[in-house]
Amino acid sequence: MLIAIIVMCEVMFWVLLGAGLLVRYRWRRRRLSTILLVCVPLLDVVLLAASVVDLRSGSEASLRHGLAVAYIAYSVMFGHRTMRWADRKYAHRYVGGPPPIKPPAGGWPRVRVETVTWLQILAAYVIAWMVTGVVVWAVDDVAATEPLIMFTVGLARVVIIAAIWPVSWLVSVLRDPNRYVEDETSQGRRIAAPPRAADSTR
Repeated sequence: MLIAIIVMCEVMFWVLLGAGLLVRYRWRRRRLSTILLVCVPLLDVVLLAASVVDLRSGSEASLRHGLAVAYIAYSVMFGHRTMRWADRKYAHRYVGGPPPIKPPAGGWPRVRVETVTWLQILAAYVIAWMVTGVVVWAVDDVAATEPLIMFTVGLARVVIIAAIWPVSWLVSVLRDPNRYVEDETSQGRRIAAPPRAADSTR
């Protein structure tokens, strides 16, 4: 049952997001659009409540409860980012808005982007622990929620694996700092490095 609720929350996320953008840009109803988009975070509350009710009814924590916690943490941390991306994409495609901002191709700007993304993943992991704490407190049964705690501990692997990207970009920039030339107009896009001065001894 809880898996079905998780799937329903994901489907409703995109339904509400799509409806909100449609109402905003096609019908010019910004107030109604705002109401629809504000309803999106309520899905996390529904999922959290469903998890607590399921555990309090006698169920032992399992993978489905861990997935619920991970989903909530991801939604809290990255939901607004996804909504902002969809808003820019829709506005660009249908109403002539500016194109979505692409990440820098490389150099220190790319290192910063990847580092910020990794910090957001780390923050999502912290949120996962906060949600787990709320569930454990609400259920008030450590034995029943112990598998959930162990699942959240295991989520640390995601944080560790995600660190590969900023570290690899950092190593790439440090090994070849002239590969990308950063200035305010290029925003990290690759441009030709300036030619070296001729050797005066030749």
